[in-house]
Amino acid sequence: MPDYDILIRGGTIYDGSGGEPFRGDVAINGDTIAAVGDLKDATAGQVIDAVGLAVAPGFINMLSWSVESLIEDGRSQSEIRQGVTLEVMGEGSSMGPLNDEMKKTGPGMFLQQGDIKYDIEWTTLGEYLDYLEKRGVSPNITSFVGYGTLRVHVIGYDDRPPTADELAQMKSLLRQALEEGAVGMSTALIYPPEFYSTTAELIELAKIVAEYDGLYISHIRSEGSQFLEALDEFLTIVREAGVRGEIYHLKAAGRSNWHKMDAAIAKIEAARAEGLHVTADMYTYPFSGTGLDASIPPWAHEGGHKELVKRLQDPATRERIKAEMVKPTEQWENMYVENWAERILLSGFKQEHMKPLTGKTLAEVAALRGAGAEDTLMDLIVEDDSRIFTMYFSMSEDNLRRQIALPWVSFCSDAESQAPEGVFLKSNPHPRAYGSFARVIGKYVRDEKALTLPEAVRRLTSFPAANLKIEGRGWLKPGYFADVVVFDPDAVQDYATPQQPHQYAAGMVHVLVNGVPVLANGEHTGAKPGRVVHGPGKRRNANA
Repeated sequence: MPDYDILIRGGTIYDGSGGEPFRGDVAINGDTIAAVGDLKDATAGQVIDAVGLAVAPGFINMLSWSVESLIEDGRSQSEIRQGVTLEVMGEGSSMGPLNDEMKKTGPGMFLQQGDIKYDIEWTTLGEYLDYLEKRGVSPNITSFVGYGTLRVHVIGYDDRPPTADELAQMKSLLRQALEEGAVGMSTALIYPPEFYSTTAELIELAKIVAEYDGLYISHIRSEGSQFLEALDEFLTIVREAGVRGEIYHLKAAGRSNWHKMDAAIAKIEAARAEGLHVTADMYTYPFSGTGLDASIPPWAHEGGHKELVKRLQDPATRERIKAEMVKPTEQWENMYVENWAERILLSGFKQEHMKPLTGKTLAEVAALRGAGAEDTLMDLIVEDDSRIFTMYFSMSEDNLRRQIALPWVSFCSDAESQAPEGVFLKSNPHPRAYGSFARVIGKYVRDEKALTLPEAVRRLTSFPAANLKIEGRGWLKPGYFADVVVFDPDAVQDYATPQQPHQYAAGMVHVLVNGVPVLANGEHTGAKPGRVVHGPGKRRNANA
């Protein structure tokens, strides 16, 4: 009988600690790492030759939008081929808890069905995650519960604070999600209805997250004109609630705000020195991706998407919206005035007749239609009856390099897993779906030397695992789950671009999830051994 099921032999091991790598072997039995070190005399049922290659724990994507794409294709090709073995979902909107109305219209403004169609066979967030696992997925999965989902569930899209009873209902739903295994609560405060929240309301909910040792993670209220003020609000919530906190996709958006990054970093590092557990994550591109409707003031979104469309069709209301779109403001995150039509790339349409516009800038479409850019923007949202996924070219490459070097920053895609086939080809994703993690190693470690490979691996593995308080993952250690990646650091490269995003990254050779090879010699095996990974609230509930 062989000593082990699988032996990864002769690789350069980056164990997740951030320390110097060493030459050695990794042995696996079942779903678990059995041994790490010099195992030259060991035998195994399967031997993977890793000589000349790096061996590391599987990477953790701190912000994945694969909630729908994994229903369509559980292989998670674009992420597995970058070494991602755990996808963390649920930015502001999550796939539960749902009420009957949400099941009809969509779990939230981000999750209204488009190219991917599916039956909603769950109600709670825990049921959704179990549903995915039973369908079969290649990566492991977990999720935050979205504050926006809680608010829509209880209040809808009204611009008002919750009543005492409504706040109690949200707290109850939050507790349920945390006890089911959500890793914390997320907010996306630039988007309605979350924009309508008060700081006090968020503190009250974050206190519940702290009870369960979960993470409060936030797309803060502004990344532009009120970037520093929004950061102050985030730190106030963390401090007052006594909760661990993380900032989603740290950035200073808009050229007029680029200089604020130094002050933002100083604020975060002062908070950390004070003893607050504050971290951040980021994607590795100087342009963002969100809805075209993010260029429209929040008041126009009250009541949800249908009410927005009605307002856009009313001549007087359109004129008011247009006037506010072109006016610099500190009252809301105006994506239009920071970018203008030339730096807004249209990428994801819902209606078939609109899809030929994919890959054009708003300025180009306005010229084609012989109309002004602001009117064209509103017309497109009405005509497509969707938020229209859009890329905004608004960030600084210099800031990106500065953030990547920070020891308290992990990485994310802020995108759905993709494949260059089938339904996925109907829209253009942000290239981060195919390249965000490959760029960490290829562009920023190897080519630009913005950080070392041991440190990059730490921040892709053990660091986010610790922030999420998940057990048994993020390290190459005996007894840990066998989520392992084998790659060629000299060959890791992203190829996706905004115009041609459906291109796999290269350089990842082998990927194992729970001890099962899902990528072998650079090709997907079709295996789907992914499991639900639970947060600390699930363990607390089990031990109660």
